[in-house]
Amino acid sequence: MPDDPLSPRAPHAWVAPLISTLLTLPAAGLALLYGGLSPMACDSCDGPQADRFTDSFDTAWTVLSTGLVLSLIVLVASWALPRQRRQDAKRALLATGAPAVVVVTFLAFMALVDWP
Repeated sequence: MPDDPLSPRAPHAWVAPLISTLLTLPAAGLALLYGGLSPMACDSCDGPQADRFTDSFDTAWTVLSTGLVLSLIVLVASWALPRQRRQDAKRALLATGAPAVVVVTFLAFMALVDWP
């Protein structure tokens, strides 16, 4: 496919998605690990306190899982954009958005859980 003179190829289009990948994947892994281990915070709970924790954790886990999947979708979209200069702003926005979604999702998880 010949180069389009109105939309030349961006020579370093891979940099933003690469940096985003190096930030997003470890952050998502840590968030998932923390979320997966957090039910141990209520191992000694019983009765109504355990019920409140379990109910809030179930909702928070759904939010965490959905948010992490969304961050991976945004990350893949940043890689999938055509390597053209006119896509640079969109690529940078998506590359910045992926780790931001992980952080916001983790904060929402922490806020939703009714910790003992």
